[in-house]
Amino acid sequence: MAVYSMTGYASAQQSGASTSPEQDPKTVSTRRLGIEIRSVNSRFLDLAFRLPDELRQQEPALRELLTAKLKRGKVELRAAIDSTDTSAVPEPSPRLLQKLNGVQDQVRSWLPSATPLSVAEVIRLSAAEQAPAGDWDEQLLPLAEKALKEMVAARQREGARLSAMLTDRLGQLRALAAQALPLVPQLVEQQRQRFLERWKEAMALADGATLPEAAQDRALTEATAFAIRIDVAEELTRLSSHLDEIERLLKKGGELGKRLDFLIQELHREANTMGSKSAALELTRISVDMKVLIEQMREQVQNVE
Repeated sequence: MAVYSMTGYASAQQSGASTSPEQDPKTVSTRRLGIEIRSVNSRFLDLAFRLPDELRQQEPALRELLTAKLKRGKVELRAAIDSTDTSAVPEPSPRLLQKLNGVQDQVRSWLPSATPLSVAEVIRLSAAEQAPAGDWDEQLLPLAEKALKEMVAARQREGARLSAMLTDRLGQLRALAAQALPLVPQLVEQQRQRFLERWKEAMALADGATLPEAAQDRALTEATAFAIRIDVAEELTRLSSHLDEIERLLKKGGELGKRLDFLIQELHREANTMGSKSAALELTRISVDMKVLIEQMREQVQNVE
């Protein structure tokens, strides 16, 4: 399975023609239905719809369509019906004006204080008459499915890019872990030699006041305690295990964003522990470099579905 990003965008348009009964039969109104779907990262699947009033009844079907294909992300679907006629303002027919005048007279006979219809309201009613809502009912879902298919493909392409970036960072983290692994035995041996040198100096100054065996045991005990304190082998082992699991998930694909986010937190914990145990500048540098790479991974994992 592929790795999908939660970031994507797609649009689709379809033109149609309709003739209103209020118009001259020879007059054809050309209109266009446009759909846009965009998504960004989110912890859950959060759907929002921006639909014109004549398409509002299709929202449940659109919601079912999106939830069948998407698992996570903040998704917004916008639909709009635009006129492609050369005339920007629809011209009300005499029949429509006569009907509106009659309705207005009837309303004002019962409500004398009612406000008369404005020119803008007449034009809006005329546009609604010229574009029956049912014209787009059968075309909306297929068009939305087409846009959704394109957006899923865009999310897949972005997911492939994210997967390649994460795989590259995994390789860099493995290289840093390989640099850190031989440092600890070297540091332990250096500290052991330092303790033994201090023991010899102490023996020379003590002039026999302290038993040599006891002083040497004390020095070796301190060296052992130091070795335990700076040993990061366990952290490196766990870090390697987390890297293997991330690599396995990326190859498997599917819905893995939440698991990756958890593993990134564990990687950061191990890198922090390594830094706190550091007894050399080189190990500190490796720990800082690891945390920089892990932070880069964390930012990108937030976009994985």
